Amino acid sequence: MAKQDVLQRWSVKDSADLYGVKDWGAGYFDLNAKGEVVVCAGNGAARVEVSIMDVIKGIRDRGMSLPVLLRIENLLDSQISLLNDSFARAMQQSGYKGRYQGVFPIKVNQQAQVIEEIARFGARFDHGLEAGSKAELIIALAMIPSPKSLIVCNGYKDEEFIDLGLYAVQMGYKCFFVVETPAELPIIMKRSAELGVDPYIGVRLKLSSRAGGHWQDSGGDGSIFGLTTNQLIEIVDTLRETDKLHCLQLLHYHLGSQIPNIRDIRQAVRETVRFYADMVKEGAPMGYLDLGGGLGVDYDGSQTNFVHSRNYSLDEYCSDVMEVIVEVLNEQDVVHPTVITESGRATVAYASVLLFDVLDTNRFEAGPIPDTLPEDSPEMLENLWLVRKSLNLKNMQECYNDAIYYREEIREQFRLGTITLRQRALSDNIFIDIIQQIAGSLDRIKRVPRALEGLQNVLHDIYYANMSVFQSLPDAWAIDQIFPIMPIHRLSEEPERRAIFADITCDSDGKIDKFPDMHDVRTSIPVHALGPDEEYFMGVFLVGAYQETLGDLHNLLGDTNVVSIRINEKGGHDFVREIEGDSIWDVLTYVEYEPKALISRFRDKAEDAVQSETITVAQRRQIMKAFEESIRGYTYFER
Repeated sequence: MAKQDVLQRWSVKDSADLYGVKDWGAGYFDLNAKGEVVVCAGNGAARVEVSIMDVIKGIRDRGMSLPVLLRIENLLDSQISLLNDSFARAMQQSGYKGRYQGVFPIKVNQQAQVIEEIARFGARFDHGLEAGSKAELIIALAMIPSPKSLIVCNGYKDEEFIDLGLYAVQMGYKCFFVVETPAELPIIMKRSAELGVDPYIGVRLKLSSRAGGHWQDSGGDGSIFGLTTNQLIEIVDTLRETDKLHCLQLLHYHLGSQIPNIRDIRQAVRETVRFYADMVKEGAPMGYLDLGGGLGVDYDGSQTNFVHSRNYSLDEYCSDVMEVIVEVLNEQDVVHPTVITESGRATVAYASVLLFDVLDTNRFEAGPIPDTLPEDSPEMLENLWLVRKSLNLKNMQECYNDAIYYREEIREQFRLGTITLRQRALSDNIFIDIIQQIAGSLDRIKRVPRALEGLQNVLHDIYYANMSVFQSLPDAWAIDQIFPIMPIHRLSEEPERRAIFADITCDSDGKIDKFPDMHDVRTSIPVHALGPDEEYFMGVFLVGAYQETLGDLHNLLGDTNVVSIRINEKGGHDFVREIEGDSIWDVLTYVEYEPKALISRFRDKAEDAVQSETITVAQRRQIMKAFEESIRGYTYFER
């Protein structure tokens, strides 16, 4: 069958199913009829979509190169609305008498543009900010939209940290100090007494409940933060004895950053609300119940309790939380408090996409194989040749085992010097051809032998990506976090190759070799074959949480270019902000080099080369120009 006939049978819908874009995209991402990934904004008749390929064209027309971190403001705004609206509906349905106020944990994405947008759009909901350090508190104090919004202070707090929060209280803001360890309370009370300000105090529980997932150690008896039951009682007694129990108004816990199972959430909420009710009975006024973070993101689209997924929707999350709170508090006849969540990951993950181009490929395929073996071929090479000749559907398992055996024998003989380099190369080509034939035939047999399961996934190409995993996707390297990744164009064509991605660092860990699969993780993904000088663009999605600020300068590859867009009602998009990524000059200063001194040193070396007549004066000028242009240029590959 002609290749064109095969291509005609492949549709955009097939690509959407293959990459699961409708499963993990949450309605924000789709494919258009041209086979390009589009970003969707709005609802109903007002729903519009923009092709990411059109965005890339606009980026290049403005003189910026890939890789680029693309932020879509509409998606950030939408997630804030969905969170607040879902809680509002759940509270109405459950008969809840209190209200909901979200706070965004700054640590999840500290970038100024992100915090500015959250503060601006969240103002209509009195959406607040959570700070875990003095630097984050300074951001919160400057960016908080109004005194109606909350500031929640977690983490260790010195006197300066506490003073800043107390000054905010003086100015009319509700800035809560969440006591994480018993040692913090005396400092808070000392500074509040000296400044003459009653603090807003919260306490963080160390729950017995735990959740599954990467961050399961955030909860449970072994969690590093939080107060034990005895310590909680001691704080209540201390505040009562000093006539400051009225300051204790908030109860907080944190179960984890990404909780996949709704049952873990319900269990933790039930335990926390029991604490809350008893603290009210102890005489603390309370009024605020902070459920922390944990609202998950479905990175693989499976909608299960798999570590990279979640088995609940946003509406289910809100309904289950409110159902438990209402049930327990009504039993205890306790006034309904303001419910707070610190949902960071679910707020910002969707709004950022890492875009990069593929620079080169290393294809896993056999080289030329002659019709007959050379006359001087060693016995093991002849045996491998016979395996290839005899391969059929009935003996695939046997041929697979034999091919591996003969390959290893040939490699050992090469190490001993009894097989030549050309013979070794020919054996490798024959072996690869055998394995590829077997992998290509697995779909034609009813029962795949256990030894051959997954063979198709490991026979992959390497696509070299113009990006750094360590800088832009640190969780993919550090904790094996998976992110949806797919081509953003050519999706009307069938992808006939499988690949992993190697970045442009010189580190063997600089790769992406784990990808979302339904209920599992796959070790390669389908991609399109590339011709000479053909451009190929990839997108890594749902990267807005943590990835932008956890990166390191591996190989001194710095921050990427950043572009923020807003999709308008006409179906176009406006470039809201363009931020140039780090230059080589920038990253050199981060590691304490003085770029001007480096230029001066190199200029001296070039002059020495002129004096020794190694180069001419004209060549020196050309060399210095290249050196200085490079030191001011982008750290990534530039076409």
